[in-house]
Amino acid sequence: MPDAHVLLERDGVRLTLDGAVAHITLCNPAKRNAQTPALWRALAEAGRLLPGSVRVAVLRGEGVSFSAGLDRRAFTLEGFDGEPSFLDLARGTEQQLDEAVAGFQEAFTWWRRADLVTVAAVQGHAIGAGFQLALACDMRVCADDVQFAMRETSLGLVPDLTGTKPLVQLVGYGRAIEICLTGRFVRAEEAVRCGLANVVVPAAELDGTVADLVAAVLAAPRDAVIETKALLRSALSEPEAAQRAAERAAQGRRLRDLAGAGD
Repeated sequence: MPDAHVLLERDGVRLTLDGAVAHITLCNPAKRNAQTPALWRALAEAGRLLPGSVRVAVLRGEGVSFSAGLDRRAFTLEGFDGEPSFLDLARGTEQQLDEAVAGFQEAFTWWRRADLVTVAAVQGHAIGAGFQLALACDMRVCADDVQFAMRETSLGLVPDLTGTKPLVQLVGYGRAIEICLTGRFVRAEEAVRCGLANVVVPAAELDGTVADLVAAVLAAPRDAVIETKALLRSALSEPEAAQRAAERAAQGRRLRDLAGAGD
């Protein structure tokens, strides 16, 4: 990325821009990109900082693992420096706890924006919060050493970082509940077979495969990409009649635009 420039680098997150592509990197490989509230705030800020010219956002993790999940210091009495521990949050009011978790979730929601196509490049471990962050993206390109796992239930918790809905949508309820309740690893072959991974490649080919996918997305007209993503996302929840109407309206906008008759 010779023309890329750094827009943000703090708390284990680096955001660089390269034309119409944003690269968001988890950059604490010594801790396998373990996640903290500070990292979540930095991820949320990265989403807010993206200029309107960005069409694709690529998420990566430095080192051998994409993200090993939540930093276990969250469960200690000391917690993180300058932060309330999760035990402190548990002692607060229902509203305080709800607001805290809602703030954490902001790191995971902006990847679904209609004006962006988001791609996670996943290698090694993607556990718990790491799994849910990969699920936040539109597509996942995985190395052949990938290992997904949802370990929250085995810790007495639940997946609360927006991962339950996309997991069920991708693999179905039966497999999703089995993955969550057992906490087992989903490895590369199963991941691509059940839809968690769009494609699995040797680790040495991961970056090149992601670059090819990004180039293919950028080759299509932006407005058509935005409309198509919005239609596909609404198809998950809209009744058939409403979805057909949305398709007609979107196609009308595209045809008028192509004919030079748009607003």
